[in-house]
Amino acid sequence: MTGAKPLELLELIDRLETLLNESELSEIEIEAGQTGLILRKPSAFSDSSGAAQSQALSSSAATAAQAAESSPTQSDAPVFKGHVVAAPLTGLFYSSPSPGAEPYVREGGQVSVGQVIGLIEAMKLFNEIKSDVAGRVVRIHAEPGALVKARQALIEIEPI
Repeated sequence: MTGAKPLELLELIDRLETLLNESELSEIEIEAGQTGLILRKPSAFSDSSGAAQSQALSSSAATAAQAAESSPTQSDAPVFKGHVVAAPLTGLFYSSPSPGAEPYVREGGQVSVGQVIGLIEAMKLFNEIKSDVAGRVVRIHAEPGALVKARQALIEIEPI
């Protein structure tokens, strides 16, 4: 799994979802090398407040090697006191509604509560990701077309 391409990883997640749905299990957790994957049925969640929990299935994958490459060390990391909009589920991130279209948000631009900031494609469904605060976009973390993991920072917002 560690060398898998994003589409291969999504196909694997689809196969595991089928296995999970056909079983009486409520959760499947798999680790291979530095990659981990957890798939849960909606009934496995104790609270239903998150958008990802309203999906047919929520998954999360963490790749320690990729995280180490893409994020600075703790001593180098700047402290951000604003708000971070995180991915509610794992999938491919898109910053615009279609190829060649203007992105939903830009660094330095303003966002309002409920404004779409991007799309995450998971299991062949496009999920709108919306800002939960109003403010100025300080930084965009996710690259268009890149695989994002659940709870990964997508954008940083300085609240108004």
